[in-house]
Amino acid sequence: MSNYLPQASGYLPYWTLFVSVVAVFNTIQNLLTVSITKQIYSAKPEQVTELSARLFAVWTFTSGVIRFYAAYNLNNKTIYHITIWTYVIAFFYFSSELLYFKSAKIGPGVLSPIVVSSFTLTWMVSQYNYYVKNEKERK
Repeated sequence: MSNYLPQASGYLPYWTLFVSVVAVFNTIQNLLTVSITKQIYSAKPEQVTELSARLFAVWTFTSGVIRFYAAYNLNNKTIYHITIWTYVIAFFYFSSELLYFKSAKIGPGVLSPIVVSSFTLTWMVSQYNYYVKNEKERK
């Protein structure tokens, strides 16, 4: 089983893989029902439609695919940068829904992605030299 897990050292590759797997489950639920998505946009649940849930599913799946590749390729500078951007986009998207558009209320539906994106973004930026810049030294 361990042969299928990321081989890079540290916990960041495992975390990145976990977040990508969660994205797949979130994608599936967005394709099947709007009820959980309405929990995120709890201040304006009437704005959640089947179409918006499917669009959200595609966006979530795209981020999940990028993060999956990153879990196995954290030493690749380009993939690392793109993955960081997925968290920046997620943070600003969910923060804007909460603070600017006011479609979300403070609760687990919107706080979870804000916490995960900000935590992971901070972690990735702080570990950049370890995974990317110092890769040449390790070889």
